[in-house]
Amino acid sequence: MAKNPDPLLPITSYHGKTRTLDDWATVFNLAIVVIPARPEGATFLGIVDRIFATFGDSDARTIICVPTTQAIAKRILGTEVDNWLVWCDPDLALVNSLGLERLPAFVHLRQDTTLVSAAQGWSPSEWQKLADEIARHEHWTSPIVSGRGDPKPTPGWPIAS
Repeated sequence: MAKNPDPLLPITSYHGKTRTLDDWATVFNLAIVVIPARPEGATFLGIVDRIFATFGDSDARTIICVPTTQAIAKRILGTEVDNWLVWCDPDLALVNSLGLERLPAFVHLRQDTTLVSAAQGWSPSEWQKLADEIARHEHWTSPIVSGRGDPKPTPGWPIAS
């Protein structure tokens, strides 16, 4: 079950910048999409792109997290690693701190890093509810999360801790 993460957890971006979770959230709420560190993770990039396109200029910092090394994250994300804020979580510290059990996941954290809500697995309706919640909180437009060509709903993949 999703839970409040450790705010002092150090997190490293794809480009090598390490800060604690609360430092990453100093100014913004966080909208984090965690995709599985497997080839199927790339099938969620269209969804991530729609979320980023809408929330990119909002007061919610949108982040993609891949629970793996930089090299594997690059293989899954391709050139998007340079377009998005990407966190690498090779030791699963963040996903475990969040209490996530299945990926992909969509997580909303307040500026103080407390959990607002999370959707685990790929359920277009649950992810849309979460996106709508973030939009209401930020007084922003809500993205249309689901689109043509997206993967079929799935409970996702269990996190191997």
